[in-house]
Amino acid sequence: MALISEFQSVSSDTQRVHGPVTCGYRTFTADGQRILQLDTYGSTERKILDKISQSIQLDVASARELLKILEEAFPGLTR
Repeated sequence: MALISEFQSVSSDTQRVHGPVTCGYRTFTADGQRILQLDTYGSTERKILDKISQSIQLDVASARELLKILEEAFPGLTR
């Protein structure tokens, strides 16, 4: 699990779409800080179904930054 503290643009030669999975989310307050946690679950081919594969957490600062990134990646998304 990781609390994202910073986003960084990176380049890559690999550009492929991964298979679809479900993403669960929840919000909670820890140490007076609001957190959004996103959990992805493995594909239907996994041995253990419904097992969390990755978890990321956003606080208000990283959520604001992600909103900016989303607006740049998908112009008109929030209009």
